[in-house]
Amino acid sequence: MGFIKDFKDFAFKGNVVDLAVGVIIGAAFSAIVKSFVDDIITPLLLNPALEKANVKNIAELSWNGVKYGNFLSSVISFLIVAFVLFMLIKGIASLSKKEEAPIEAPAGPTEDQKLLMEIRDLLKTKNNI
Repeated sequence: MGFIKDFKDFAFKGNVVDLAVGVIIGAAFSAIVKSFVDDIITPLLLNPALEKANVKNIAELSWNGVKYGNFLSSVISFLIVAFVLFMLIKGIASLSKKEEAPIEAPAGPTEDQKLLMEIRDLLKTKNNI
């Protein structure tokens, strides 16, 4: 029973569950980015370039027998994912900076404290004479 308990403790730790959720969300996000590149970026931005190369699909791009179209599509997808993650992390960092309380300058002495300091100083000078 010790092995099963240890495995259950490991498998349901917060970090493992968070990682699993992150992987699932990442896979879904990957599908969104792939669709964005294939259905929006390629038709709007790459089709003029593809038409000049007499190619209908980005996967058909080739040079000296090397098909680099899929690679180009993957690079575009990677850049989009990297940009979105950069913006996400930057947004989270700006939110965490705002949550920190600003460091306030120490307040000056109150009137009572000023009066006590004057009395202290007077007593020092009186004792030194």
